[in-house]
Amino acid sequence: MNTGKEVLFFFSALGAFNGILLGIFLLFFTQKKYLANNFLGALLLALSIRITKSIFLYFDGSLPKIYVQIGLSACFFIGPFLYYFVRSAVTPREKLARSWVWTLVALAALTLIVDIALPYEEHQFVWRKVIPQVIYLQWFAFIVASGVHMRGLLRKLFSRNQPMKPAETWVSMIFMGNVVVFFFYFSSLINAPFAPYISGSIAFSLVLYLMITLVIYKKKTDELFLLLPDKPVVKKLNETDAEIWLGKLEKVMAEKSIYKNPDLKLHDLSREIQVSGHQLSALLNDRLGKNFTTYINEWRIAEACKMIATEQHLTLEAIGYEVGFNSKSTFFAAFKKVKGVTPSSYQSIIDQPITD
Repeated sequence: MNTGKEVLFFFSALGAFNGILLGIFLLFFTQKKYLANNFLGALLLALSIRITKSIFLYFDGSLPKIYVQIGLSACFFIGPFLYYFVRSAVTPREKLARSWVWTLVALAALTLIVDIALPYEEHQFVWRKVIPQVIYLQWFAFIVASGVHMRGLLRKLFSRNQPMKPAETWVSMIFMGNVVVFFFYFSSLINAPFAPYISGSIAFSLVLYLMITLVIYKKKTDELFLLLPDKPVVKKLNETDAEIWLGKLEKVMAEKSIYKNPDLKLHDLSREIQVSGHQLSALLNDRLGKNFTTYINEWRIAEACKMIATEQHLTLEAIGYEVGFNSKSTFFAAFKKVKGVTPSSYQSIIDQPITD
């Protein structure tokens, strides 16, 4: 191997090795377990296995056929992992869709069956002529499906008037990098003069180094792995509206005793007075200087104080449940925070006879 080939081999092999490391990092070592991270890690591993096979086959024709078979088998997963990465990045989700699981399980089972039934050593024609065509047809179909799903991002990518967010640039770059690698490998398959067999590996290394550079450059790398939704813009209420909504809020709390609902949420209360949850939160913070939990607990404690004085047949724990607390400990902690004493101490105080 001459110096030029040695450099080419080192550059390509290093890219494949780094791809494996980055794939493992995304799958197992990122702090926030986004679904998009997992699919990107799986995509990099599948591509890296494919690239590794190409590199060693190009520079060493005596590579055992089992490695060639493993490399080609990994190709069946590149397209699906790309598609599911795009889906989970463009539309963030927490759980893996059941249909995705069954698709990947079926694909893994089919690949395993083909590997066992048609070993490369005994069916070289099938692995050299038939299976690559199936692989690239499937890969291309998933690239098209991914492009359709992220068509809005692609329009922004090729538009001069629409700036892109870092996450949008990241997802678009991964998609376009996959397209470039596919293009060179497919061109090599059809013996295009401008695309030698090793060109796909070189393209992958270049794209990977660009990705790593972007990750290192960005300080908040978690934001790169999915399209985080924009933070909602909270429309501030003017003075007149604020007084109106506070009046409605007091009326709802007093007449409906909605605070007694132990599962009461911010949005439940906001619907009662017909404002958004963000507006209600801003109203409580700006006008009353307290958050939702504190506001509700103050109403509950005020009601509890009345009941301690009048409902002497009830235990303190029963009173806590009656006014909306989920547990005795929560009631006691909230009571002491609001009144400065425990419910039992308060009960003792009000039970003491008044003396001149």
